[in-house]
Amino acid sequence: MARIELLPFDVTHAATVAGWPATSGEVAMWCGRHDFPLPPRAIAEWQAGDDVRAHMLLRGEELLAYGELWFDDEEDEAELARLIVSPAARAQGIGQELVCRLTALATDAGYEDVFMRVHPHNEPALRCYRRAAFLPVDPDLATAWNAAQPVDYVWLHHSTARTNTR
Repeated sequence: MARIELLPFDVTHAATVAGWPATSGEVAMWCGRHDFPLPPRAIAEWQAGDDVRAHMLLRGEELLAYGELWFDDEEDEAELARLIVSPAARAQGIGQELVCRLTALATDAGYEDVFMRVHPHNEPALRCYRRAAFLPVDPDLATAWNAAQPVDYVWLHHSTARTNTR
């Protein structure tokens, strides 16, 4: 079996990734958008930000997962965002592998604080992220961060990083 590689995202795969959510609810839980199906150009446009680094997991030629790292140099932190696993690769540990590899990239780049936000109804994702050593942030911090959000996300912090004191 071919080994799994984490590579920078190639936008030629945008249509494939856009096709993974099967419902508008899945799109909303994945990326907070409400258009279904999600247009591939949306994924390509996400790559435009200087602080966004999109990645993909591949096994041979098979695209397994997509995820982004958002870097905030001002706050000296990184956020894992828009993580999704191919429907054919779900429930195989691929999500956890993606999270662990992206977290390693962030910490290797010097970011000790690595966060993520998760739709509160996305139980499979929450279980995956907890297995990857992400734990909920302080409830007061989550409340503050959710004040400007459309949903009361579950905010998680990588538990091996130093404690966030903000």
